[in-house]
Amino acid sequence: MDGKRSAAVVRAARVAGRLEEAASMELPQAMARLQAVPGIGPWMAAEVLQRSNGAPDAVTVGDLHLPRIVGYALTGRRGTDDAAMLELLAPYADQRYRACRLILLAGVVPPRRAPRFSPGDIRAL
Repeated sequence: MDGKRSAAVVRAARVAGRLEEAASMELPQAMARLQAVPGIGPWMAAEVLQRSNGAPDAVTVGDLHLPRIVGYALTGRRGTDDAAMLELLAPYADQRYRACRLILLAGVVPPRRAPRFSPGDIRAL
């Protein structure tokens, strides 16, 4: 773990009692409570609340792959960003995390753009 991440863990440990209170809060207040700790952003707050609170609407924003997978599964097109993903998930309001989870479990992912590298015969070297 790099220094930036370990510092965030130490800061969170120092205020653990206040962070524990987020388990009994509504989603917007819990997200704000977690993100008040420097180093905890929207991605981490959503991931924590999905697991600690079972928050069915805590969408992971800022993920590298999730918007692309959700966008491809729901539209068949590539290149979806966070804003477009949230727009696509609007019909699933209050259940957006669960919708994302079902999409991930279904295994619908965009096809690879090119074949993987195939190593050649090293005997010729």
